[in-house]
Amino acid sequence: MIGLFSAMTVWAWRRDPRCGQSSSAHLTDALDVMARLVHRQWQDEASRRQVFDPLPLPVSWADLPLPDVSDHRQLIGDPFACRADVPGELAAAFRTLPRRRLVVVGDAGTGKTTFAMLLTLALLGDRAADEPVPVLLSLSSFDPSRESVQAWLRRRIAADYPVLADRDAYGPTVVKDLLLEGRIMPVLDGLDELPTAGRLAALAAFNEHFPSGASVVLTCRTTEYVTAVEEVGVLPGAAVIAPASLQPTEVLAVLRLATPPGRRQERWTALAEHVHATPDGPVAQSLTNPLMVALARAVYADASGDPAELADPHRFPTAVAIEHHLLDELLPTLYARERRRDPSAGRWGQDGAHRYLTYLARGLCRQGTHDLAWWQLYRWLHLLARPWARSLLWGGSACVLYISAITPWTVVFDASLWTFFKAFVWLDLPWVVALIVMQLVAVRLSAGLWSRDHAISAAIVISACGGLAGGAASVWVYFPELFRWDVFLSGAVWLGFSSLMVLLGTGLPAPPRAPSRGTFTLTNWPRRLRRTAVTVVVGAILGGVGLTLFLLAVDERPSWEVWLYGLGVGTGLGLGQSALQWVRGAASSDDLTTPVNSVRGDRLVTVINAAIGSVLFSLPRTALDVVEHQEARTVTSLLEIFDSHALSVCAFGVVLAVIPHAWSHYTAARCLMAVRGRLPWRLQAFLADAHRLGVLRQVGPVYQFRHARLRDRLAAGPTRLPGPRVAPRADPSRRGT
Repeated sequence: MIGLFSAMTVWAWRRDPRCGQSSSAHLTDALDVMARLVHRQWQDEASRRQVFDPLPLPVSWADLPLPDVSDHRQLIGDPFACRADVPGELAAAFRTLPRRRLVVVGDAGTGKTTFAMLLTLALLGDRAADEPVPVLLSLSSFDPSRESVQAWLRRRIAADYPVLADRDAYGPTVVKDLLLEGRIMPVLDGLDELPTAGRLAALAAFNEHFPSGASVVLTCRTTEYVTAVEEVGVLPGAAVIAPASLQPTEVLAVLRLATPPGRRQERWTALAEHVHATPDGPVAQSLTNPLMVALARAVYADASGDPAELADPHRFPTAVAIEHHLLDELLPTLYARERRRDPSAGRWGQDGAHRYLTYLARGLCRQGTHDLAWWQLYRWLHLLARPWARSLLWGGSACVLYISAITPWTVVFDASLWTFFKAFVWLDLPWVVALIVMQLVAVRLSAGLWSRDHAISAAIVISACGGLAGGAASVWVYFPELFRWDVFLSGAVWLGFSSLMVLLGTGLPAPPRAPSRGTFTLTNWPRRLRRTAVTVVVGAILGGVGLTLFLLAVDERPSWEVWLYGLGVGTGLGLGQSALQWVRGAASSDDLTTPVNSVRGDRLVTVINAAIGSVLFSLPRTALDVVEHQEARTVTSLLEIFDSHALSVCAFGVVLAVIPHAWSHYTAARCLMAVRGRLPWRLQAFLADAHRLGVLRQVGPVYQFRHARLRDRLAAGPTRLPGPRVAPRADPSRRGT
């Protein structure tokens, strides 16, 4: 039986020799689909950030006037100069670069990310057929000590654009081939977001291992990039540009256009007069920064506040005071405006939203990252971050699942719940201990064997340790009798084999580095349906044959009911594997990875694996019961076969199958944080609302705060939410500081 199911597993995972490499047609089709997805993704994000409403800010970019930060002039071409608000001029200036390599630097809030977004959209707007597709990615998830540049790019592109994982449509090597042929141009944002050592290693990796002829765009803060260049060297063939300061008069004109006509628009006149009278004052200095302009628009142009209050020298003696005021007023203004538009939308409450976002900001600062990755949320809690505590939690979950399953069983058979509970404590609790042992072993092996190249080796070692624990648990059942090798080997082989089958399909029983990808779609359904039918039929046949051969091996005459039982079990396993293959390999040409659909995809894969795990663990136990009860003919007698021990085995299999998936750890962390009042129960809905309002920005499957300054201000600021100021006082000179 073990050999037959192992053969079925190898057959199901075999690689089609005809699909060893993506063809030229595959690459062309994939590039067209990717260009459309990238354009739609960042067009939507630009609309949410109000980049084009009413007009992009007139930011001019030119070569950075610092020596020894860019390559030789002969290699980077003529001086670079353009305006980011003119797409044609921006794309033309970039295309004049000989190697099409660019480093965008500037201080915090000067619009580097917006420039990268506008450049991506401008290049896609009039892209020729032979031009590479620009793909905007955040560098915050790049760890040069763990993976190479090419490996990280392949992983990120495949994760953000799951349609490229469709082997039937684009072949198995589409992402790798597109990168090697230079048909994808990485636009990498946030080199400064890496720690100092990681920043230097990343720049060194681009200098040494990235193809010299490949186009690339990097963004970084000026000081951090200059320091990195002094240690590592310049990016070969890349021009380095920086923004010019905005003109307050042009900015005020854009802010007037963003304000509805009427008295609210006239409120900018008083501020314009103040700027004209004090061109070096705090207000004029603030309006030269694109971030401050965006905040001023959100607080005043889109709301009922009066910008004239910024001219008060007592309240705002410096540009820093204005910045803090705008950052503090952003959240109450946005949520108050949303509540006025739709009273039912204020479900989080103004104080609640501020409290939740403050907790998220402080958590990100403690973790030292800008990415709010939902699958890493468990690290924020000591209970889930510690391996031993996490193992005890999942062991307790198996106990709760078992007790929940046997409670209705006691009603069906009119049995005592206490009897089942005592049987569990004596007979089945040792299996929970074995589960905890397997988790701890998985964590200990993560440093040496945790990689795709050694995943099978790690699964074998963990299963062997689990088998030893299972053998000890089987011996415990017969305590205080003498040690019995047959009982020990029976428990060890059963638990080791079942665990290995689950781990090879789901992964190691520890939190994953990235969520699983899964969705259900009818794309290429004829081919997928044929594979499903073959897998189900083969699984059914192997199930019936395997159980029959097992009975013959123990000198039992199998009846037709046993054959039907084997067919049913095999069909169930075949359906589970088919469903898992379908959802993991399916993707629509319109799919983009977002935090919401990544949660849904990982949850779908988790549920399917939980069903498969329960069957894999209950199969050997129930097969033995069938042998002992071949005379059973009624439904009641068949149900009695599935006793409390089989239920505990199912609970064991379910928990072991869900541990390797991110959704289980995320759900545990989210519920614990919601119970403590730190985050809302509907966390993804809250984050989606914050993204829609402009508090957060979305980068693939993660959220980031609108700007690092907003995150830092929330993390360091007061916990009490300030109220929005809707109108200035009559005498500005008497306002408090």
